[in-house]
Amino acid sequence: MTPKRTLTTTGLAGLGVLALGLAGCTSTAPDGDTAGSTLERLQEDGTITLAIASERPYSWVDSSGEPTGATIAMHEEIFSALGIENIEVEEVAWDNLIPGLNAGRWDAVSAGMSILPERCEQAAFSDPEIMYTTALAVPTGNPQGLSDLDSVAAADGVTLAVQSGAIEDGYAEELGITDVVEVDSATNGLETVQSGRADAFALTAVSLNWMTEDMDDLETTTAFVQSLDGVEQVGAGATVFRPGDTELLEAYNEELANITGDEAAYLDLVEPFGFTAENLPPADLTTEQLCSGDLS
Repeated sequence: MTPKRTLTTTGLAGLGVLALGLAGCTSTAPDGDTAGSTLERLQEDGTITLAIASERPYSWVDSSGEPTGATIAMHEEIFSALGIENIEVEEVAWDNLIPGLNAGRWDAVSAGMSILPERCEQAAFSDPEIMYTTALAVPTGNPQGLSDLDSVAAADGVTLAVQSGAIEDGYAEELGITDVVEVDSATNGLETVQSGRADAFALTAVSLNWMTEDMDDLETTTAFVQSLDGVEQVGAGATVFRPGDTELLEAYNEELANITGDEAAYLDLVEPFGFTAENLPPADLTTEQLCSGDLS
């Protein structure tokens, strides 16, 4: 019989998490320990601590205090298969996810984080888990007539909100968009548009569709794939580990393949959170390709 899994949250957020140092956290040395030690420790403890950015529907803490979301659902399945039955989460500002991981304050990042070359220099990414497109949250009626980030770049007097450190932040910089408001969470991005401090908020389409579904004052544009210098950008998210935790990463990828290699199993976990078969990564897309930036 499979033991019951208990999920808890410490409810710590943002910069305060890093400043406090989290003396009670379970992680190891900043750069990861010798191969296998982290996995063995987690299996012995039966608990893993995950950092989340509270971006719905990837991972967040619900009104009852329980972690939920598509990446949490996958992690319940995967870590249970690895003999780690209990998941604890830390709510963290996006910019602090990788620094806190490498400082040993949590064991992995569960946020659907994009696999990008500059991030691969700082941390180790699992195999791709979620594909996604981009969208804009705009005031109902879309008064500026915005459709994508190119339309933002071409418009006069349009202010764009982006989540600091997110892939859309990089897109805006590459496109030369200078009238930008950086926020530390998806919720704050939506509030920035609601308050009139920005005309649009750029984020993954699945997140914006989920978060604006019941809002009367905001709507989401049609999803798009951003192009930079004529090249369509591939958005693929994954779980993040410390570079030294190689055995944990390899064991994780073995269990992940059982999910991403079976469309029905994948949808059983993520479909309740608004994801579809279109979000399932293609079998020939690798983390090595995404980390190198060479998708030719």
